[in-house]
Amino acid sequence: MEQRAARAVLLALTTAVAVGAGTLTAPAAPAHAAARGHDATRAALRAVVERGGLPGVAATVHDSRGSWFGTVGSADTGTGRKWSAGDHFRAASNTKMFLATVLLQLEAEGRLSLTDTVEKWLPGVVRGNGNDGRRITLRQLLNHTSGLFDFSNDAEFGRNSSGKGFPEHRYDTHRPQDLVAVAMQHPPVSEPGKAPSYANTNYVLAGMVIGEVTGHSYAEEATRRIIRPLKLHRTSFPGTDPQLPAPHPVAYSRLHDTAPDAPVHDATEQNMTWLGAAGDLISTGGDLNRFQRALVTGALLPAAQMKEMFDDGVPAGEGYTFGLGIDSVTLSCGVTVWGHTGRTNGSVSAVAGTRDGKHQLTFDINGDWLVDGELYGKVIEAEFCG
Repeated sequence: MEQRAARAVLLALTTAVAVGAGTLTAPAAPAHAAARGHDATRAALRAVVERGGLPGVAATVHDSRGSWFGTVGSADTGTGRKWSAGDHFRAASNTKMFLATVLLQLEAEGRLSLTDTVEKWLPGVVRGNGNDGRRITLRQLLNHTSGLFDFSNDAEFGRNSSGKGFPEHRYDTHRPQDLVAVAMQHPPVSEPGKAPSYANTNYVLAGMVIGEVTGHSYAEEATRRIIRPLKLHRTSFPGTDPQLPAPHPVAYSRLHDTAPDAPVHDATEQNMTWLGAAGDLISTGGDLNRFQRALVTGALLPAAQMKEMFDDGVPAGEGYTFGLGIDSVTLSCGVTVWGHTGRTNGSVSAVAGTRDGKHQLTFDINGDWLVDGELYGKVIEAEFCG
């Protein structure tokens, strides 16, 4: 991805964590180091704020000793309010774990197959400029091997959704088909089934497929199948509502202006239909940890779909793998964590946990100008490696 687009889309495990894990200079720690406490995590959170120049960060951990919440900096720099464990934030691309889970549940019910083409469910939607939905499967959407262009990398769209045009366009409503149409203005970045290339377009299409199969929106299906059964009381899909539920941090954004003195904007209010099924979820650290734990331990999927989600991943280098909606990276101490990351205006987050379900970490930064991805990756390294 281009630097601007990568930061606009996710600042994710695909870049920040995978690169961070490969470039950390601290000596490798034993896998059990995290059991000694969260001192290393506290230090990593301080570095995000103090060295990264960001307003604040909050982390929620669940492990064998129970739950831990740590925060550095401010949820609101104007009032000095500190973060609370109940603060809601925009989870952005962490939404993809929920979407993939719903599609795999539908496969388990015999209502679709991941070998189905996009064309089967969305005839004529993926066409033009070399794009062809008849050659792309649902599995390739979920593991980012469709080769489709990422609509959020489009220069005009990116400028209006998360760049200089954001203040004017922050309340715009985007239909899923309009987001896909932006991607169709560009040729594919690769052939279907080849090397993975992260694209929000894939999950907007996945959301559209859920609608065609069930007759309900992806938000309704994810709420019925995941959010309610797991009692994720602080997790929701906002639709066109630009508000964040209280309590919440202020979301600060520099709108991709890389100048050292770039103005900071309050981006808390935004209509998240600009990401839609690719990233509109609102949640909390506690809820996302509970979801990750349920997902990896098989509470949401049968064995066959668990194998598809976790064991048939696409290697992406540096110990990093794209699964189906959930990704993994092997850290410097040899521990492999599973989760995702999210980035939208004013929020950079990550969910990571071990496959046995015994250890989860979710953290959110309420500023989006993290220039040093290593600071981001080191939070995960610190919690799981010490």
